Amino acid sequence: MKKVFYLNTCDTCRKILAQFDLTGWELREIKKEPITKEELAEMYKLTKSYEALFSRKSTQIKLRGLDVKSLGEKDFKELLLDHYTFLKRPVFMTDKEIFVGNDKKNIEALKTFFGVSE
Repeated sequence: MKKVFYLNTCDTCRKILAQFDLTGWELREIKKEPITKEELAEMYKLTKSYEALFSRKSTQIKLRGLDVKSLGEKDFKELLLDHYTFLKRPVFMTDKEIFVGNDKKNIEALKTFFGVSE
């Protein structure tokens, strides 16, 4: 299994996806097709944390008046399943590895995984 979860309206996601040969990867646009409980469980197995999958930049945080510091793992899980913008993206997932988000360290790890050099 090789999947990429991304948001089509996100320029950063599109820029990152364009760097890699995604032949053979299932591309999932999370607004059109939100993640399922099963997929979230698979992500959790690889990250051991719902918080690691949670985007602190989601506009829903302010709209809902959420205090992220007070949230627990169960809250993060429910929010991730409730609204697509709570998922840190993009998420590249295989049976054994997961790459979450767009920070520099993650992108470097992805480049190594795909064998892409600068």
